[in-house]
Amino acid sequence: MQFPLNTWYMAAWAHEVGDAPLARTICNEQIVLFRDRATGLAAALQDRCCHRGAPLRLGEVTDRGLRCGYHGVTYDCSGSCVHVPGPGKIPSKLKVRNFAVEERDEVVWIWMGEPAQADHSKILAYPYHGDTKKWPHKKHMHKVAANYMLLIENLMDLTHLAFVHKSTIGGNPQAHTDAKMTVVPKDTGLHFIRWLPNSAPPATYSKAVGITANVDRWMEFEYFAPGNVVQWTGALETGRGAEENRDQSGGFSLRILHSLTPETEHSSLYFWSISNGYRQEDPDATEQIFQEVNTAFQEDKAMVEAQQSTLLSTGGEEGLVNIVSDVARVHMRRALQRLIDGGNLT
Repeated sequence: MQFPLNTWYMAAWAHEVGDAPLARTICNEQIVLFRDRATGLAAALQDRCCHRGAPLRLGEVTDRGLRCGYHGVTYDCSGSCVHVPGPGKIPSKLKVRNFAVEERDEVVWIWMGEPAQADHSKILAYPYHGDTKKWPHKKHMHKVAANYMLLIENLMDLTHLAFVHKSTIGGNPQAHTDAKMTVVPKDTGLHFIRWLPNSAPPATYSKAVGITANVDRWMEFEYFAPGNVVQWTGALETGRGAEENRDQSGGFSLRILHSLTPETEHSSLYFWSISNGYRQEDPDATEQIFQEVNTAFQEDKAMVEAQQSTLLSTGGEEGLVNIVSDVARVHMRRALQRLIDGGNLT
């Protein structure tokens, strides 16, 4: 399977990269991340010492750099060897591949192509992580035994909420079927918004803010190829003019960053953060919505892993048929294919 390489993927949450080497597999590449002691900057190298092929993840971070745990060969952030135990010169070929990385908005991003081609202007901005007063948040990552495109597709067709998430964020199936949806393809991916007017609030919303009356509910998603989805979801009691002004107090509101990083053809790293837009002064509110959404994501994980297993055993996607709710998914696939083919995603 082809993975877009000249693009940015989330490699880790910033707090994960610290004093110990952190191993990750991204696009079938074994990578080790660490933080330079002198500068505090994150770095990423191929997880393979070029001396005898030992995994660098079994080494340790020193004042000089990342030291291999087998024979003590040490590499700096660029992958250049800076120390070999014993006398003599360091061989000029003693170097491991490095990857361009940048840390922004509590995220460590990695460019999987040639570092010289890394375009730092293309890194997704997510300023809500910096506004902890209005958007207190909590972050997580779990591994999923499924291709990352299946996880993105799961976010593109939200009619599944009524069936997979009945006890949490689902709500009435008919309301999802009748939702008003606008899809706008973009050079970077696509944008869509769904409105469920005058619908019963799902259990998660009622638990969070005590809404019992019908609500006007929205789900706004923007997909940035290849693997990022930015979500704003919320609800206001019907009659408060939500479609004209969603940014009102007293309702339910949350933002989610979904970042899907391909690990292998059949496994993914699912990074996500939940930002609470109500009862912001109450830490319990953020923890509660985190647990609710985590429950829903575990339901997604079970379904998509089962889907992946079925596709592998039945010949892949051949013979699958699109229905009306696939409109956003179809545009998502086109945007991703343009990136794979080297098209101009700006």
